[in-house]
Amino acid sequence: MKLFKETYSSVIILTVILIVVFVVMTIVNPERFLSMANLQSMAFQIPELGLFALAMFVAILSGGINLSIIGAANVAGIAGAVVLKSLVHGHGGVVLAIVASIAVILAVSLLVGLINGFLIGYAGVSAILATLATMTVLTGLSITITKGGAISGFPKPFLFIGNGDIFGVPMPFIIFIICAAVVALALRKSRLGFNMYMIGSNERATLFSGINNSVVLLKVYLLSGFLSGLAALVMVSRFNSAKASYGLSYLLLSVLVVLLGGASAYGGTGNVLGIVVALFLMQLFSSSFNLMGFSTFLTTAIWGMVLVFVMMVRGFMGSREG
Repeated sequence: MKLFKETYSSVIILTVILIVVFVVMTIVNPERFLSMANLQSMAFQIPELGLFALAMFVAILSGGINLSIIGAANVAGIAGAVVLKSLVHGHGGVVLAIVASIAVILAVSLLVGLINGFLIGYAGVSAILATLATMTVLTGLSITITKGGAISGFPKPFLFIGNGDIFGVPMPFIIFIICAAVVALALRKSRLGFNMYMIGSNERATLFSGINNSVVLLKVYLLSGFLSGLAALVMVSRFNSAKASYGLSYLLLSVLVVLLGGASAYGGTGNVLGIVVALFLMQLFSSSFNLMGFSTFLTTAIWGMVLVFVMMVRGFMGSREG
């Protein structure tokens, strides 16, 4: 119960900071900050990091980590881009090409998740070493396929996934919210979610309770791979290209979001609500400092300071409760 209290206390702290920053920016620069263009811009930028953060979160929650989320996304995106271009310029129709491309992106990302899950759950390789190895292999494959360049020039219907909107709400944001809701529901209501919390809290005790840890870990990394594939789909369709170097900064940022959102680095605690609030806070800081003309490096420094502040408050509250 203590861990859950610490998690929700972090969400409350982040929400208060979020509200304060929002109010301050509304007062300081209401015309630009509250403009539809700025709000839509923030909504377009959140989903990519958000999906990667969810992919990282499920791995960390189970007591591991997934360093291959970016590599999986890039190799899946490149594979999907190759299929899309070959079918569009071949004898396939646009709809068939798009469906096949999406299927390939998700299939490749699931395959990566399957490999990670097997290495960690069945071969007994530590999560950090297994995913570091797959990250290296995937990056090499991506560079080999693209020869260091980019694959671009996709049909407009495909670009709608990353750039379109429904009644003013960006399509990527809709995809992210749906994924966040499904993951949150799965963690709270499904047996897999319960087992993930159990393994993250105490893997040995979970094994002795009759739960097959290997199967659970395999499913965890399959889910992490699938979320990485969705991030790849959004990223490729938004940029209208696929490349081996896309999204590299998201790896460390996704870990920052997970920890900032209240999850424990050792696993066993955390929730999707904390991830969502942390994402909105980071995006709010980024957009606010961008509007004020500040350096992006300063924004990164602010994120780090906020993380330190939240960790200090969590530690203080934990010691008081203890």
